Amino acid sequence: MTRTEAGRPSRRAFVTGLTGFTGRYMAQRLEAAGYDVWGTVAPGAARPDDPAFANCTLLPVDLLDANAMRAAAADARPDAVVHLAARAHVAQDEPSQTYAVNIVGTRNLLAALAGLDRRPSAVLLASSANIYGNSTAGVLDEAVPPAPANDYAVSKLAMEYAAKLWADRLPIVIARPFNYTGVGQSDAYLLPKLVAHYASNAPRISLGNLDVSRDFSDVRDVTAAYLKLLEAAPAGETFNVCSERAYSLKEVLAMLARIAGYVIDVTIDPRFVRHNEVKSLSGSRDKLRRAVGELPVTPLDDTLRWMMEAMRDVQRPPAHVG
Repeated sequence: MTRTEAGRPSRRAFVTGLTGFTGRYMAQRLEAAGYDVWGTVAPGAARPDDPAFANCTLLPVDLLDANAMRAAAADARPDAVVHLAARAHVAQDEPSQTYAVNIVGTRNLLAALAGLDRRPSAVLLASSANIYGNSTAGVLDEAVPPAPANDYAVSKLAMEYAAKLWADRLPIVIARPFNYTGVGQSDAYLLPKLVAHYASNAPRISLGNLDVSRDFSDVRDVTAAYLKLLEAAPAGETFNVCSERAYSLKEVLAMLARIAGYVIDVTIDPRFVRHNEVKSLSGSRDKLRRAVGELPVTPLDDTLRWMMEAMRDVQRPPAHVG
């Protein structure tokens, strides 16, 4: 337990990958809930010029350096932990690094936390709904057998199994988020790429499979669910984090056309067609609902509009004065 400047008790949270896309929103959630937020950043990275991190303590840590991770955990002495740091993009072409970071990096974190004199009250590990693979089970709940279809998904499933080795020493909760997006996500991901094209009034775009369907959530909803799971701390359990609604790429394009006021010309580029593509991912949040209660779901078109307005604000030239 730490204390604020006013002398009031304050819980401390430790977030790996704090300055990443999800970490930024997680930091805001945690701070609003009264946490003193600490987190890891890549060694050598400059401190972000972002008000979201103004009150955060940032620790440069390589997840693959077990000694550095032990030192960071000892410095932070967290009450709650959110493990977000990962190699997260399915299309990355360095699978060995993906496996190393997502499995060994997680193990280093858990070993460091288990070695603390006072262990955290909750440790949330962010896995991925990609572990379900090309399932044909319709709406996927946590009982669907994993069938990972790419290296990223395999690494996340292996991470889940590795976490079981620490279940008797740490109160671990696993979250399996389905696809989610929001302002600040890299345009290496599909939805930010689409929004960026519409925000800049691009006449055309090259895409892959238009018929793939995804359960898309807003990053703000995902971090709200993570916070609820930290507070409920249902140790040993795994939860889908999703919206329970899948949209095809064609439907997303139609939403963006309505928001932007024009229809973009779409070209199918074979380079973007992945043969190991997960065809449909739609989740059930029944188990999450039973554990933490009902959570808000932001409509996808509201999320897309938020993203487009943010991108247009960045692109808009400054007003001329004088």
